[in-house]
Formats: sequence, structure tokens, C-alpha cells
Amino acid sequence: MDHSSHFVFGTHPDHGFAATATAHTPLHLADWYLTRTQFEQVPGTPGLYRLTDPEHDGARRTRQAVHDLRAQGFAVYADYALDPASEPALPEQLVTARQTRLARAAAARSPQLRTTASPSPLPVAAPVPGATAAVRPAGRSR
Repeated sequence: MDHSSHFVFGTHPDHGFAATATAHTPLHLADWYLTRTQFEQVPGTPGLYRLTDPEHDGARRTRQAVHDLRAQGFAVYADYALDPASEPALPEQLVTARQTRLARAAAARSPQLRTTASPSPLPVAAPVPGATAAVRPAGRSR
């Protein structure tokens, strides 16, 4: 672990995905950031936070929290499995193939925007029987 870290992320045997702030981070600031990245304080253990609803894609959400805190300029230590920097990069061939598919889809005309004539002509409004149009005198109204 790097001794200049602001936050530490890992797995706890009782609380699952857990995080804590180091002495380099004020407690009120650590609480603010960790609660906004979906962590809650563990009752009875000051300074220890656990991921809310860890069964709902917990590893990905923890990696996202690590990524977000690093993007804010914090030094974050995370277990290997929870560190987004340790994820293998996609091979360039897959990235290029995906970009090519997206470019073709963006350049193609959408099938929803076909310019075909409507199958039946639009109905024309028929005059109402017995109704006469009121004739207004020419000139300005008062």
C-alpha cells in the first residue's frame, strides 16, 4: 500500500466491499466523497465504509468509485480485483472493429426515416351543411 494514499478499497470478511480514508484525508471530506460513491458508514466502526447493496453489481460499482476518486485527484489504493487500472485493455483489433461498426451505423440512413407516400390520401374537410360564413366588412376592426 502506498503511504500517501487518501483512500483504501478492499474486501472485508463481514462487510463485503469496504473503503476507508487514511490520515491524509479529513474525516468530513472522506464521509462526503464515500457516501456520494454509494458507500455507507459501518455502525460501530468509525472510518469504515461498506458498499450499499453489494449484491447489485458490487465489484463494478466499487471499481467505478475508485476511478471517480482518482479522477478527482485523490491517491487511491485498491485491491487488485477492485482496481480499474488492473483491468486488461481490449485488443486494438476489437476497438477498431467496434469503431468501424459505429461509424457505419452513424453514416447509414435510418430505416425509420423512409420517405414513402402515405398509403391513403389525407381526408379533405367537407363544408358543414346549413352553415354560412359570416362576412365581415372591409377595413380596420375597432
